[in-house]
Amino acid sequence: MNNEQSTSQEKETPTLKNDLLLRAARGETVERPPVWLMRQAGRILPQYRELRASLSGFKELVETPELACEVTIQPIDELGVDAAIIFSDILVVPEVMGLRYEMIPGKGPMFPMTIQLEEDVDKLIAGEKAAVQLDYVYKAIRLTKTALNGRVPLIGFAGAPWTIMAYMLEGSGSKTFSKARRFLYKKPISSHVLLQKITETTIDYLHGQIKAGADLVQIFDSWAGILTPEQYKTYALPYIRQICDAITEVPVTVFAKNAWFALPEIGQLNCNVVGIDWNTTPQEARRLVGESKTLQGNLDPCLLYAPEDTICATTHQMVRDFGDKYICNLGHGVYPDTPLDNVKIFVDAVKSFTFE
Repeated sequence: MNNEQSTSQEKETPTLKNDLLLRAARGETVERPPVWLMRQAGRILPQYRELRASLSGFKELVETPELACEVTIQPIDELGVDAAIIFSDILVVPEVMGLRYEMIPGKGPMFPMTIQLEEDVDKLIAGEKAAVQLDYVYKAIRLTKTALNGRVPLIGFAGAPWTIMAYMLEGSGSKTFSKARRFLYKKPISSHVLLQKITETTIDYLHGQIKAGADLVQIFDSWAGILTPEQYKTYALPYIRQICDAITEVPVTVFAKNAWFALPEIGQLNCNVVGIDWNTTPQEARRLVGESKTLQGNLDPCLLYAPEDTICATTHQMVRDFGDKYICNLGHGVYPDTPLDNVKIFVDAVKSFTFE
C-alpha cells in the first residue's frame, strides 16, 4: 500500500462515537466503566443460534468473513455493550502452522494429529508465512469496522502461546492436560522451540488484525492455571512478554485464567489491561498487579442465573470495589444457556452506574 492509499484509508475511518473502552484501557478518566462480555457473540443470542443452525459447522462461520462480521455485530445491537470482539477462534493459529483442528458438536475442539516428537515441531511453519493464511480473519475485521461505522471499538484477540501449545499436544480440551504438561518435563528444549514458533506466528497475526482495524487486542491464556508457578514463569510469561513488547500500536489486554499466582509478574508486562477471573477479589488483584494497569473482570458467570436484584446489587458492588482504571466484564466467558434477559440486566446495571 502506498502512502496516498494509506492516507485515504485513514481519512475514511470514522471517529468512534463510544470510546469508553479505549479511554479506560489507557487509564484515562471515564464517566462510567465500559462493559463487554467474553463470548458475547454466541449461543446466548437467538439470532446466532438461527444462523448457526443453517451452516455446515462452526468453522464455516469462523472462515466466512461476511458471517463472522454479522455475528460480531449481533451483541452490539442486542445487548448494547461498549465493544465488539471479532468472532473467531484461538485455534486458527495452530491450523495455519500445520495442525488442523475440527470442532465436534457437544465436545469442542479436536486435533486429528498432535505434536508428539521433536520432528513434529520442526515441521511446523511459523511467523508471517503462517499468519498470512489468516486473511479471512483480517477481511472479517475490515468488514466489521465498516459495518460498525464507529459505534464502538473492535477487539481482536489470540490465544497465549502456552494455551495454544496445550491444545497442540493434548489434541483436545482436558481437565488435566497431562500430555501437554508431560511434554514440558520430558522435552523442555522442544517445548521452547514450539512456544517460540507459536509466539512469532501470534505476533504477526495480531499485527495483521491491527492493520485490518482492531482497536485493542486481548491475549487469552485460558489454561494458565494448570501450570505450577515456576512452570508459568518458564513456559508462559516470557512468550506473552514478547507479544506485549511487539504490539505497540493499540492497547493490549492479558487474561490468564486461574493464574492469580502470576499477577505480580503479569503486572510488570508491557500491557495496558489485566483480566481477572472470579477467584480473585478486586482488592487483591489491585494489590498484586499494582496501580499502573487497568483491571478487567470479574463477575462469576454463574451469577447471571440469579434474580435481577442480586445481579444488579452484586454488579454495582463489584464496580465500586474495582474503582477507577476498570473495564467491567465477567471472570470468564458467558455460559451458553445463560438467560438473555439476565445478560441484559447485567449490562444495563453497569451502564446505569456513575462514579461519584
